[in-house]
Amino acid sequence: MLKLDDLNPDGVKIVVNWSSMSCGYSVFILCINTEKAIAQLAKILDRKGWQCTVKVVVEGGRLGVRVWRMV
Repeated sequence: MLKLDDLNPDGVKIVVNWSSMSCGYSVFILCINTEKAIAQLAKILDRKGWQCTVKVVVEGGRLGVRVWRMV
């Protein structure tokens, strides 16, 4: 069961420890469906009132999105 701040862009539950994400930190979310991941992130980040930068990236040969918390 998904909690309010969990992601599942590819049907697999992804739990991010949002409480430890301070300004300037980033997290890589491994996924194939990057559009769905970005849409889910937008809802979570809006609810938190955070300004973030989200980009589709390939890291270590793996596709996903990276989220940077700005302010």
